[in-house]
Parts: sequence; C-alpha cells; structure tokens
Amino acid sequence: MENRLNAAAIWLLILLHGAFVALGERTRDKMYEPIGGASCFRRLNGTHQTGCSSTYSGSVGVLHLINVEADLEFLLTSAPSPPYAPMIPPHLFTRSNLMRLKEAGPKNISVVLLINKTTQMKQFSHELNCPNQYSGLNSSSETCDASNSAKNWNPWGTGLLHEDFPFPIYYIADLDQVDKLEKCFHKFNNYNYETHALRSLCAVEVKAFMSAAVNTEVCMRRTNFINNLGGSKYCDPLEGRNVYATLYPRKPAVEDGLETVHTNEKFILVSCRLDTASMFDGVGLGAMDSLLGFAVFTQVAYLLRQLLPAQSSLPDPLRNVLFVTFNGESYDYIGSQRFVYDMEHLDFPPKSVESPPIAFDNIEFMLDIGTLDDIANIKLHALTGTPRAKQILEQLNHYAKSPRYGFNLDIQSEMSAHLPPTSAQSFLRRDRNFSALILNARPTNKYYHSIYDDIDNVDFNYANTSKDFTQLAEVNDFKNLRADSVQMKVRNVSSILAMTLYQTLTGKEYTGTKVANPVLADEFLYCFLQSADCPLFKASSYPGSQLTNLPPMRYISVLGGSQESSGYTYRLLGYLLSQPQPDIPEENCTNLPLHFFAGFNNIGECRLTTQNYSHALSPAFIVDGYDWSSGQYSTWTESTWSLFSARIFLRPSNVHQITTLSVGIVVLIISFCLVYIISSRSEVLFEDLPASNAALFG
Repeated sequence: MENRLNAAAIWLLILLHGAFVALGERTRDKMYEPIGGASCFRRLNGTHQTGCSSTYSGSVGVLHLINVEADLEFLLTSAPSPPYAPMIPPHLFTRSNLMRLKEAGPKNISVVLLINKTTQMKQFSHELNCPNQYSGLNSSSETCDASNSAKNWNPWGTGLLHEDFPFPIYYIADLDQVDKLEKCFHKFNNYNYETHALRSLCAVEVKAFMSAAVNTEVCMRRTNFINNLGGSKYCDPLEGRNVYATLYPRKPAVEDGLETVHTNEKFILVSCRLDTASMFDGVGLGAMDSLLGFAVFTQVAYLLRQLLPAQSSLPDPLRNVLFVTFNGESYDYIGSQRFVYDMEHLDFPPKSVESPPIAFDNIEFMLDIGTLDDIANIKLHALTGTPRAKQILEQLNHYAKSPRYGFNLDIQSEMSAHLPPTSAQSFLRRDRNFSALILNARPTNKYYHSIYDDIDNVDFNYANTSKDFTQLAEVNDFKNLRADSVQMKVRNVSSILAMTLYQTLTGKEYTGTKVANPVLADEFLYCFLQSADCPLFKASSYPGSQLTNLPPMRYISVLGGSQESSGYTYRLLGYLLSQPQPDIPEENCTNLPLHFFAGFNNIGECRLTTQNYSHALSPAFIVDGYDWSSGQYSTWTESTWSLFSARIFLRPSNVHQITTLSVGIVVLIISFCLVYIISSRSEVLFEDLPASNAALFG
C-alpha cells in the first residue's frame, strides 16, 4: 500500500511539473512576441573595435517611431521614460543622427531598430569615403582625398561601419514585422507622453552580446590564453578562400626530382574582388559594389577559353592567363595581401596542389577589374603611363569604338596615384614598379557596402530564356534585350576585355563575330542575386546536387563560417575553364584535375579542370611577433557571440515595478515571521497529534 501511495505521489508530481512547465511556456508566449531581423555585430582591427553589442542579458528599450527629425529631438531632450528604442527608417539613419544617439548613451538609448521603409531613401552607404585608405599604396590624400568628393571613391559614405556603438542595432526587413512594431507603438506608447512613467509601454528586447572588446591584439591574446586552458574563443580572424584558375593547364617543371619555379612561364594576371560587406550579419548582396566586376571577370575567362587556340599554337607557348578572385578585399585587402605574401615566399600555389610555384617574375602584368558602377564611364588606371598601359588602352578603345561590334564605349585613362581601392594596391604597395592596370568606373553607387546594394540597385530583371549559356553569342543576337540592360552592359565590357587579351596573347587583331553571351550574364546574376538553385550553379555542380533557394553570402566570414561564395566560384571557374573528357567515365573522374559536372543538360560530364583554392587569411596571423599597430597587414577579426534575437513585450511602469518589489519584500518578511513563530511554538502547536495521524506519518 505504501509503495502504491509513493508511486502515485511521484506521478502526481510529474504531472503537476509538466502542467506548470506548459503553463509557463504559454504565459511566456503571451508575454513575448519574437521579431525576425539581422543584427549589427562587432569587428576589431589592430587599434579599434567597431560595430555593436547588447548587454550580456539583452538590451531593453521602449519603442518610439521616428518619422521626422523632431521625433528624434524629443527622445534626446525630453524622453519621459528611458531607455528608448527608436525605430528609424533608412533616410534618417544618418551619421549625424546615429552619433547623437551614441552620445546620449545606453541610459537613454538602449536599442536602435532600422526599419525597412525606403520610400524617402536616396542613399545608404556606411563605408568610409576612402575604403581601405590605410592599407593600400599609401595613406595620403594622393590616392584618395576624403575631404573632396571629386577625389574620393565613395562620396556618399558615412563611415558608420567603422564606428563603435554602445547599444545593439537591429535591422528589420520584413514589412509585416515593421507593421507589428508600429501597431504596438501606436496602441501603447503614442499618447499622453507625460504619463509614460506611470503605465506599461511596448518595448523591445534585443540580445546580441559580443564577447570581444578593445582591439584584435587584446582579443587574440585573451583567446589564446583561454584556449590554452581549454576555454572558448573571444574572436576569430576574418578568413576565407581565394579561388584561382589558369586558362591552360600548367606543365610541371621538375629539376632533380623537385618542383621549382619555371622561369620562362609567363602569366597575365586577371583579377577581381569576390566579397562584399555590410553592417548587418548575413545581409548584403554587393550587387553593384563587386558583383558586376565579378560577372565581367567570369565572362572574360569563358570567352577567352572558347576563342583562343591551343597553348602550343600561341607565339609564346609558355604564356598563360591566371584568373584570381580575391576574398576579404573589403577588409584591408585580406586575400590579395596573402596572395602577395605567398608569392614572395614561393608558397603559391599551395604545396598541396603539387604544382610548381609562381613568382613575381612570372607575372607579365596584372589587369584588375574593379567596381563598374557606371559602365558608360570606365577608366583604365595605372600608377604611371607605361608603354604597356598605353598599348592596352589603345587596344581596349579599338574594340570599344569599333562599328563592327557596336559597343559604343569610350574608355578613358588616368595615370596617377589616384587609384581605386582594388586588389592591385596590394601588389603596388610591395613594388611601385609592378605592372598593374585597373579597370574601374567613376563612383555612382549610393549604396556601396550596404544592405540596399541589391537587385534593384543594378536594375536586374531575370530574362529566364532557358537558352544554352555555354554557347557564345553572335554580335547581332539578343536584339530583344534592352541595350541598357545590365546583361548587355556586362556582355559589352566582357567582350572588349576578352578581345584585347586575345590580341595580347596571339599578337593578332580579333576579327571574329563571336561575343560574350548575355544569357550567361543573366544566369550568373540570377544565381548570386536571387537563388543559388539556378541553372548555372546546377550545371557546375555534381549531378543531383541539392541547392538552396537563397543567394550565396559573399561576406568573407571566419574559419568554420559560411564559405558559400568561394565554393560556388570554385565550381563555376572549374566548369567554364575546363576541357571536356568524353572518353573518361564517371567512376574514373574522381581526382583533380579531373572533375565530374552535371553540365548544361544535367547528364553528367567529366572535365579536365585548372581551378583551386588559396588561403585568404592575413599574414598578420601567421607572422611570429607581428606588430598589430604597424598597419603592414590587415588585422581584422570578428567577435564571437552566442545568439541574435529580438522580441517585443509590455514593459511594466516604474510604479508597477516598485509596487511589485515592495509587495514581494513585505510578503517575504511576513513569511519569515510566520516561519519563525511556527518553528518556535511547534511543541505547543503540534503537541496533541491524533494517534491515527501519528500512525499515518510514522
């Protein structure tokens, strides 16, 4: 009997516990409502920390909608119940407003919400006026003058991406979520402001606590110390992968059984930037900022692969083209700095590739494709007006102005130290005599390095032609596409560049009628701007691969973070620059340089490829005893964090909270008194215990 009672008691306790847990969860769900979005996060360099962080337990602020400057003024001068969480549309998310909120401090402003209401937005760039100013050729105004909009590369930049804020900034893109916040504000907050302190208000809690602080040197020292004791990290270096490929497969050079530099091997280095950046985690497509240049780069590579004869037929059969996409260039040229460092130490390509190293003496010249904001106003930049620069400019304009092709472009030149912030600066910083040419348009991107540099910013409309993008186009094809469409613009610039390089490699003028295919540009932009589940990525993947319907992230990230963009680029360059091997079955096509692709028809095909990865980690993290404040190499790291979340709820008034606390204290005191009285009088209170009860409890 006693065992049955005990079992029944245990089951009763379990049921009561489950009921209370369920009741608690339902109560919590009624009290809090989650808000989806993206948070600003903290990055650090050798001297500073930038970005945002909440408090450890989360930052809470009363919602307040900012429609005009006067609303912000009210919060900063006469806020009745701080701290507040202003909801700011993009056109008011300016440097002056954010710096005023920063000065007000977390006691008055604890959270900032950026809401996606873009009707009045005319610009939105939070990069510096001179991106990467202190890590390029030199840090003087000769390269970029931040005080002169005509002499800098981002006239609309606010520099907020490089500021440190004492509160979290949370971006809410979903208009339904924005509407939910506004309704909560109007229902509970937007009346009788003088009584705010006396009633419950709609508030938001944002959790985005950053572990790192001060700068990279301090953070890495703390991380290494903690790791030695088996603890967790505070920050990680920004780290990714460069992707490279050669136009022709390389021939190994072996002396005495050891691979060595082939001194007669010459390369034209064609490069572009792979990554982009924004203030918020996981948001930012970099459509105009770097994707257009990347699209041109890809088309040039493919067009040359199709047009050029076998390498043995070239005037110089040891001449080749090295295509490289540099990762992490948004953060002081991480990828190109590491590339230069590896070449200096004869570590490129990586030893694992088992290919002879490439030295600087092997590079004939570099053609770096920069930002192409305004394709009608492109310039060829060089540090000095060398014969090579003049020759390439002449050839570019020969094809750009030729009535045969109808490109109708006029490429200007600028031979001075006023160089765009591109990868070529890493090479010129090492050697000012290095032959580097940069193709760059005048800056017109008002959304550079921001969440709004997207599909609308480049006016991209997916044509979805279902045509074979692996075929080259004729000059007069695709008359149905608008001449000013982004696909046709990419086609025109790609064709001009490829024709120029064709003439450089063969020594003959290009007289054919084949040009870059705008369908390839159409599919490329669709993959990177709308969905990775696209025909081009499917063709360059293994047959049957399951692809996500989201575009790949192009932020460099950290070790173990998302490396989607470099992975897709690796497969894409491999596919477009490879040679079909129809006689090799799938089971024998497993080891590089052989690679098995789905192909355009998705039936599978073996190809001989030339693509591979190289490390995009700043040399600062591999050089022993590196001086973090020297500025020689990029020192960017990213803070670790546990989670990002936001939720709204009704915050009780101060009076309510004080009353609740007071009642709790009174109940606690009375409880102690009762327990003391009962304990001290227990002999009297429990003296005559009935026998039946004594038997029961005995």
